[in-house]
Parts: sequence; C-alpha cells; structure tokens
Amino acid sequence: MTLEVNPWLLLLLAGPVLLTGELFERRIPHLSRVNIPSPVVGGLFFAAIVFAINLSGWAQIVVQTKVATGWWTWLVTPEVQWFERPQKGISLPFLMGFFGCIGLGATWQQVRQGSYGLFLFWMIATVFAVCQNFLGVILAKLLGESPILGIICGGVTLTGGHGTALGFAKTLEQAGFPAAATVGAAAATFGLVFASLTGGPVATRLIQKYRLATPSEERDESPSEVASSSEAVSNRGFIWQLRRFLSLGSAAVVHLIVLAAVIKLGAWLSYFLQQQDLVFPAAMGAMIVGLTIRNTLDLSGWKVIRSDLVSLLGSLILSVFLAIELTGLNLLDLVSSAVPMLVILLAQVVFAVVFTSIVVFRLMGRDYEAAVFASGLCGFGLGSTSSAMANMDTLVRRFGPAPSALIIVPTVGGLLVDFANTISITSFLNVLK
Repeated sequence: MTLEVNPWLLLLLAGPVLLTGELFERRIPHLSRVNIPSPVVGGLFFAAIVFAINLSGWAQIVVQTKVATGWWTWLVTPEVQWFERPQKGISLPFLMGFFGCIGLGATWQQVRQGSYGLFLFWMIATVFAVCQNFLGVILAKLLGESPILGIICGGVTLTGGHGTALGFAKTLEQAGFPAAATVGAAAATFGLVFASLTGGPVATRLIQKYRLATPSEERDESPSEVASSSEAVSNRGFIWQLRRFLSLGSAAVVHLIVLAAVIKLGAWLSYFLQQQDLVFPAAMGAMIVGLTIRNTLDLSGWKVIRSDLVSLLGSLILSVFLAIELTGLNLLDLVSSAVPMLVILLAQVVFAVVFTSIVVFRLMGRDYEAAVFASGLCGFGLGSTSSAMANMDTLVRRFGPAPSALIIVPTVGGLLVDFANTISITSFLNVLK
C-alpha cells in the first residue's frame, strides 16, 4: 500500500512538527543545553516515523515536496518562468523570505566592519572544502573503493549539498561511477542530519570550555540559567514568537509587505544573473535586495525597518522552513548507503567538528562570535546554508547577537564557497581521471 503525502499536508504539518520539537526539548533538557534547533528535533522525529513505516513494509509513504500552483509560486518566480507554471519546492518562499530578512537586518555599518572577516572566513571555508575532498579520496582508496566515491562523500555533497550533487551527477557517471545520483542523494541527506546535530554542540562546548563572554551576560543573564530551564524554551517558542509578532499590528503588516517585495525582486535578480551563466542561488538574490532596500531607506532618513522586528520575523520563517524540509527527508537514502560510504561520511563529521573547533574558532578571534562562526561552518560544511543559519539562530536566541556571523556565514555558505568548491571538485576529477 502506497500513501502519498502531498506538499500542502507537509506545509500543515509544520506547526505540529515545531511544537513536537519544543516538547522534546522541555522533556529532554540535554537537547536544549547543546542547542539543537527545535524544528530539527521535531522534523527528524516525524521523518523517523515515516522511515520506520517504510522499513516495516506495512506501507510505503511517499512525501511530495513540490507544487506548481500559481498563487503559491508567483512570489518566488519571475513572470517569464511563472506563466509556464514550473514546479517549486513548497518551502522555497520561506527560504527566500528568511534570506530576505538577513538582508533587511544588515546595516551598512555591519557590512563594512565585516569585510575583512568575510574574506578570511571565505578562505577558511575554501580550505575546508578542499580538505573534505582530500580526506574522502584517501579514505576511499584505503577502503579499496573508487576515489570518485571519496569526492562524492566530500565537497560534492557536504559543502555542496543536494544541488551540487545533482549538478555533478552526470559528470561523475561519465567519470566511471554510475550510481553517482543515488549515492549523492544519500550522502547529502546524511550531511543535512549531522549538520544540525553538530553545530550547536560544537559552539556550546567552545563557549563553556573557554568561558567566553556572551552578550547575554551584559544583560545579567547566566548562560546556564537561560539554557537549562524549560522556561527559556517556552519564551523563545514558536507560538510565543508568533503572538509577539502579531501583537505589533501595523508595523508587522508593513514589514510583511516589504519582505514580499524583497522576495519578488530577489527572484528577478537571481533569474537575471543565472541567465548570464552565473551560479547564483535564488535565495541570495533576496538577501542582496533586502540589504539594498534597508540601507537605502536608512540613508534617506526613513527608518521604517526595525532590526528587532526583522529578526523576529526571520526566526519564525526559518522555523517553518526547517520543519518542512526535515519532515520531508527520506531517511531510507541512508539505509541504502554502503558501509564504505558511511565510514567516509562519519570521518567527515569528525573532521568537521575538529576543524571548526580548532581552526575556525582560533582564526576568527577565539571569542563568542568565533564560536558562532564554528557552528555556521558545521552547518553549511556538512549540510546547507539553512542548517548553518538554524544553528546560529538557536545560539543567538540563547546567548545574544552575533551580527558579523549572521551576515558573513550565509554570504560565504550560500554563494562564495560554491565557486571555490566547484573549482576544487573539477580539479580533483581532472587529476583522478
């Protein structure tokens, strides 16, 4: 018996998934202490239920994630494409909305102060992606497997994600690895799961081990008090945040209208740049447009955008996006993974934890924000930029703001590192052929 979960049901499940994650964090304090985002906890719980049912053979549950409904896809699609009713992920408006919020929350002063940090973090992320390929190839050879498997379980799927895995699938098949698409999907799924499970704990350990000063201490809040009590979870919970946002009335409506304009203009910007044969994720267009609009309004003296409100809206949108994405994960992809593949991927997770804890933390300043940077690289270095932002969002809500990290990490993880990673992958393939 096959049961199909349509995208709209997946969207409706976002609320129960979020509340389930918050419930688990209340019941299991360790989850809150190590800062694993509640949407991740709830999403993986529901994905595990689907996985168990599929594995039992009692039923086959297929989760659909894309829609072609015009009123839903219009905001994220330029009209030249929209008239053809292309299929888009049901979570795409939330992804673009979240990156739009990042742009709207970024003032010129913050961007200018972070210019050196942006270049440094880009170089660190580039070295990390290259090391992933070296580690993957070496382990594959030691295990008696094709070195192409090492590349797939390296920068292709971890720093690259599902998109890069699919993009390189044909090339990898031609290079002599016919199962590239299937293995790539499994490895990328593995990375998404561990990206969310490692980022928060890595940063939390750094903060506690080195007793780093955090912005919460300036407000006379003890980090242990903020983290250990269930009250902290409820205060930052989804329902509480939603009520707070809606209570702002007309200000909330204005920000929603501005964000909708940012998403639409961002879709056009991304489309235009993609037509120039540039690798440019759709969500990055929304971030750039948001940054431009925010700073144009600020320079004109019209202070209509409130950073605190943008931050609240972004947190709400990110929670919904993660709940949808993780609930729709096909964990069966992990079961189909061969033992050598799992060995390589687990080694990559260990390497990511060590690299971020030592190299990223030290080079980015050995302070609280450096710990947040470490959690961010764990996020996009193993999974996706969204995983990175979820890791950092959880830390920021617990310990206080990290403005440079919140601007630099998505810029590097969502755009800049892809260029370097593509060059690295291509170079490895040329050497190995």
